[in-house]
Amino acid sequence: MTDPRSAVVFDADETLIDLRPAVTGALAAVLDEMRRWTPAAAEVSLADLEADWGAVFGALSAVPVQEIRRAALARSLARAGLDAHLDEFAALFFARRFALTRPFPDALPALAALRLRHLLGFATNGNSRAERCGLAGEFAFELYAHENDLPKKPAPEFYAAVVAAAGLPAEHIVYVGDSPEHDVLAAQRAGLRAVWLNRGRLPRPPGLTPDAEVSTLADLPDVLAHLESAKA
Repeated sequence: MTDPRSAVVFDADETLIDLRPAVTGALAAVLDEMRRWTPAAAEVSLADLEADWGAVFGALSAVPVQEIRRAALARSLARAGLDAHLDEFAALFFARRFALTRPFPDALPALAALRLRHLLGFATNGNSRAERCGLAGEFAFELYAHENDLPKKPAPEFYAAVVAAAGLPAEHIVYVGDSPEHDVLAAQRAGLRAVWLNRGRLPRPPGLTPDAEVSTLADLPDVLAHLESAKA
């Protein structure tokens, strides 16, 4: 039975959602279409399109992800003189991105196990809508940065909204995510407990002390049970 006194809230991209293959596939579709439109795109590579995200992200990191992607695509299209067709190529990118987006294999089983004991939430900076990414109906609540003026993580207002949506004290909420800064440190500063999902088994950055660390969501139910026992 779900314990109404505890909640587990998840980041989306690279936590529950295997985003990288979907983005790569969508960029490949964009590049194929660019090459159909003009011979000038023959000199453009997939690596160029991937690099264009990094080239614009720093200056635009606070804006909605969809706007960052459009800016990156505009930079890519300019490589082949296709600047005037941003809307068409953006529509193609997002259609393929969502068509290809899937949860990690460990996501749905972990959610099913955790739902027996915890309220589940979904709170993300990105544009991975749960219902478009194979996660429809999995959560008691969903929060998306830039909806209803909600700022992105690591803003404290983001985590205040998580606490309000859960309807529980912050210390009764565990946030799970892959970003040391956004999902662990920021959550802990807001009074939540935090689990670092370290799929790549990377060394912990200096100063990072998550309440727990896992390399797969399959371990999360047991880890959370241990945290609850230690707290009790």
